[in-house]
Parts: sequence; structure tokens; C-alpha cells
Amino acid sequence: MNDPTIMTDQRATEDSTELLSTIRRWGQEMGFQAVGFTGVELSQHRDYLDKWLAAGYHGEMGWMASHGEKRSRPDTLVPGTCTVITVRMDYLPDGADPEEILADGEKAYISRYALGRDYHKLMRGRLAKLAKKIAAELGGGHYRAFVDSAPVLERALAENAGLGWIGKNTMLINEKAGSWFFLGEIYTDIPLPADAPQETEHCGSCRACLDICPTNAFTGPWVLDARKCISYLTIEYDGVIPEELRAGMGNRIYGCDDCQIACPWNKFARHTQEPDFAPRHAMDAVALLDCFSWSEETFLEKTEGSAIRRIGFERWRRNVAVALGNAPSSAEVTEALTAALDDPSELVREHVRWALAQHR
Repeated sequence: MNDPTIMTDQRATEDSTELLSTIRRWGQEMGFQAVGFTGVELSQHRDYLDKWLAAGYHGEMGWMASHGEKRSRPDTLVPGTCTVITVRMDYLPDGADPEEILADGEKAYISRYALGRDYHKLMRGRLAKLAKKIAAELGGGHYRAFVDSAPVLERALAENAGLGWIGKNTMLINEKAGSWFFLGEIYTDIPLPADAPQETEHCGSCRACLDICPTNAFTGPWVLDARKCISYLTIEYDGVIPEELRAGMGNRIYGCDDCQIACPWNKFARHTQEPDFAPRHAMDAVALLDCFSWSEETFLEKTEGSAIRRIGFERWRRNVAVALGNAPSSAEVTEALTAALDDPSELVREHVRWALAQHR
């Protein structure tokens, strides 16, 4: 005689498996390349975060330390959360080859993720749509979507959901997709089966990402000192860039992708099929002198709807001034920098003076 309890459990398991498959299909239809499910246990990552913050590696990103346990305890950020749905969206666009731009001192290098439309709004809208479909299917539940908009340990959650492993460069790496992708999350109070976590990392003895860093920002594998990171310096930091780091910045004016470019796993990365991530205004190969000639009005026009706008015109000018200091010497570069010696911003003038000194 069949045990009704066993039959009920089997039916529940089958229903849950079907539900997860349905949610994954919905996610893929919305442009996400992968959807994973995990719980809220992050104690191992919490210990790492506490040590990293204690070392001061977060620099002036005070928000990294200001949320208490909310970052490492999802159920504290959103009470009642017991499941996190995490998604991956590939962003590497077609366009100018990153290594060719980095090798051309007259061009501006902008991190590939920022060449198109700002991903925050795009992904958050689709996650909200996915959450509504799940709520309608289940007849209720609470859902909150996040895309870099709250204290969330997104890479740790994605690793726990089996979407990849955290590499030595602290990026999440997927063995079939590399690391050129965004992550997003839906926090919910609906209990769903968790995927098997990624329990092994596949970096081996490789040090390519650590050794390529232009400013030696890695103190060791899996440990990034953000205070030396070009992405931090050009995007998050609003002060005077330390002189000893300026030469290493090269022509990178917004972010840095070197540790991803060097990663062997990115040979498996595919170009995005998302039209909104295509380069705008030829920003994948724009000339430094063109960037430096922009007025604030032009800057706002060129960066409308872009993540680049968040740094503002002053930091944009500061970053380009440093890059021009590292550019090949020419009369045009010297003239442009000289003309900027009376820039209304002392922050900009400080970096312009340094840049001119490099050409003398």
C-alpha cells in the first residue's frame, strides 16, 4: 500500500521543481541569462566583510560599513526574507576592442559596463516585472528587487545560488560565461528550494588578474584595497587622486576592466544581445581631447541615461586631465591642458598642473 505522506512529499517536490523551471524561463524571456535560488545564510562571507572593513580597504565608501548586518543578513534588510532569487545579465557589448583602446594613449578607456544605458533602472524594472509574475502565480508573497541599490552581498548570494565562484579578483566568474555580467536580486518571504551552491573555485594557480592590475590594488588573492583601485578612484572617490597612482591610471577615465580582460575564463564570455547596452555616442573609442573639450552641457547630453553621469562634470574633467598627463606629448595636448589652468574647480586645476608637468 502506498504511503500517502511520501506521495504528498513527492508531489510537492515535483511542483516546486516545475515552479523553479517556470521562473527560470520567465527570467530568460526577460533577458536574464541565468536565474538561481538560495537562502539567506551568509555567515562565512560576513566574516570576510568584517575583516575587509576593519582593514580600511573600503576607503571613503562609508556606506559599506554604515548598514550594520543588513548587508550580510538579508532577513535584516527585508524582514521575513527566506529566499533570494539572483539573476545574471551579460553586458559585454560589440564595439572597439578593449585592449586596443587601452594601448592607444590618445583614446579614453571607459569600463565596458558603462558604455550603454545605465543598467540599474533597466534591470530593476525587469526584476520587478518578474516578481509580479511570481506573485500572480503563487497568489501572494512579498518581493523586493535590488540592483546595486541597497546593502546586498550580491556576489556571495550568486555563489550560494550556484551562478559561479568568487575569483581572485573578487569578481563572480562563471565557467561558461566568464565575468562580464551584472547581478540582481529579488528578496522574498516565499520559501523556495535552493539551488546547489558553487562549492569549488577554478582559479587554480593563475595570477593573471592580480599581476595585471595597473595600480597594484590587490594585496593578495581575493583581497582588493579599493583605495588603490582605478574604478574606485575614478568613480567613487571625489578627492585629489594620490600622485603615486596617477601614472598607473593610464587612459582609464571611468572604471577599469584590466582584471577581467586578463582572466582566462572570459574567453567563454559572449557579447550581449541587449540593445540598451550597445555603446552610445561612440564612447567605446572616444578621443581624450574630445572628452576634455566638452562643456558641462555637452557632458550632460552625452551621458544622459548613462551610469557615467553619476560622477558629475568635475570628476569627469579631473579623470580626463590625469589621462592626458599620461597621453603621448603633442602641441594639442599641451594647449588643451594650458587652457584648463583657469578651470573654476581647484580639484581639476590640481590635476591639470600635474598633467602639464608630465609633458615638460
